Amino acid sequence: MAQAQVDSERVAGRSWTVRLGAVGRDVAAVKVDCSRPACATRQLASAAEGRTYAGAHLTAHLRAAGGPRPDAACACRAEGCQAHAETGRNAPAPQCGGAVVLAVAVDPMGRWWRAWECCARCAAAHPTARVVASTQGPSAVPAQGAAVPAQGGPVPTVGGVGAPLFSAAGAPAFSAAGAPVPGPGGGAAPHRTAAPRPRRPRRQGKIAQRLVPHDLRPVSLRDELIELGDAFRTYQKSGEPDLAALADLHERKARAFVTWAAATGDDSLRAEAERAEQAAATARTQHAHRTGEGVPGGIERVLTSPNHWTHARTVLAHVRDNSPVPGPEARLLILLLTLRSARTGSGNVTGQDVNGWPLGDPEQVLQDLVDSGWIQLPSTVQDLLTSAPEDPTAILVPTLVPAPGTVGPFGFGKVARTKLSGWAQKGVGDRKLRKKKTPAATRLLALACAAHSSGDGSLGSGGEGLEAAELAAFCAIDSSQLAEHLDQLVAFDWLAEASLSEGRVTGRLSERVLPFGCPLPSSASSPEPVDEEEGPGHHVVRNT
Repeated sequence: MAQAQVDSERVAGRSWTVRLGAVGRDVAAVKVDCSRPACATRQLASAAEGRTYAGAHLTAHLRAAGGPRPDAACACRAEGCQAHAETGRNAPAPQCGGAVVLAVAVDPMGRWWRAWECCARCAAAHPTARVVASTQGPSAVPAQGAAVPAQGGPVPTVGGVGAPLFSAAGAPAFSAAGAPVPGPGGGAAPHRTAAPRPRRPRRQGKIAQRLVPHDLRPVSLRDELIELGDAFRTYQKSGEPDLAALADLHERKARAFVTWAAATGDDSLRAEAERAEQAAATARTQHAHRTGEGVPGGIERVLTSPNHWTHARTVLAHVRDNSPVPGPEARLLILLLTLRSARTGSGNVTGQDVNGWPLGDPEQVLQDLVDSGWIQLPSTVQDLLTSAPEDPTAILVPTLVPAPGTVGPFGFGKVARTKLSGWAQKGVGDRKLRKKKTPAATRLLALACAAHSSGDGSLGSGGEGLEAAELAAFCAIDSSQLAEHLDQLVAFDWLAEASLSEGRVTGRLSERVLPFGCPLPSSASSPEPVDEEEGPGHHVVRNT
């Protein structure tokens, strides 16, 4: 049977393409489209959900397809695919051949998934394709330009199994007995010897600074580790962080490394799996607090990480214990300047910054700090107060300069310092506190209450309250003055209610202030029940 007749009996190869796209600008939702007309577009809430759905959708198509068809033509050639065609002036035309297979390719960026019926040669030559199913067809392909056997010599068969089928036009044809099929002129069509099948490159990759062995078994584990390494690198290059997707990657990494450790007996892989589990939990917590998922009232906090909450309390305690100048205004200025220079002991400040902070006499307070030696300026205090934003003044706080080889007294990075400084400035500059010209002590107390609250806004861990003496010490006031400032915070809707009794302050943040909260860890034991009877000296204020 002539090659033209063989080609005419073949059916078109099938292909499926699933694509992930954005619904619109500044929208987290995504849409998933399938090339099959019967499949409707699906919209999902996030990119992570979209990728999971796209992979499952393509898998469903492959299961319904029932494997590759032996009589299918190569869809890769039918579509004019040039992804793996040889280039060059004298390069031969791409030749299809081999068994019909189902190949799958996935975009490394997670934007599309594709499966198609094609010949084994095209699947092997495609740089990212993986064969998921194959027919029992021939395994070798005749090569262009191979020598013709001597007259009367044996005629080779291809792959040793029956007559091969080629989807490329003009390819040689052989009968089931191995004899060449007569050409159009009646003579025997020239036949060619079989060329060696091209060897697929070994799959190898890198994850967590480890090379994935190409001979790692099972193969599914090797492929999962390689894909995870690629996915982590893709995530690092992405512009916008997706903490939910990052948590999914860490969870997959933990499972894969546990399996890898079991297969190789390497205990260091188990330790890496434990670190991945912890990273996944941290990412999920940050995602929850950033989006309000799983948080009472759906709170989106100014400081989104438990580490940031701990750092905020550490800075407040440092300022309380290391203030050389007395008074609430000096304490407030020390706090804001500490956050400006927390990492290296140095920072930039403008006159607009200092004049905008709630200080009665910023020049005198700043001069007192200079005289005490706590801060060093390159010029005078007056020069700093008149410095423009485009020409800030460099300040130096010697006690915050880290020793060689250390990271300073706090140990947080540049991003954390910026967030903590923003949190403090937003807190002390709250619109209701600013409108009433609230004194510095009240603003300091506002930050202290926010930094030592529970997840629901109650003061103290589990709502057990805070020590009045510690609050007064931080605000640089006497304990007898604390009730007055608590009343002001309730009046300005910073606290919904407050109670001062027996040396402890209880209450809760108002709903509008919850984003400033830095939830404390839960207490190991529940607080003792409080007597409902209000004894002498019991100070209670509620915002009605």
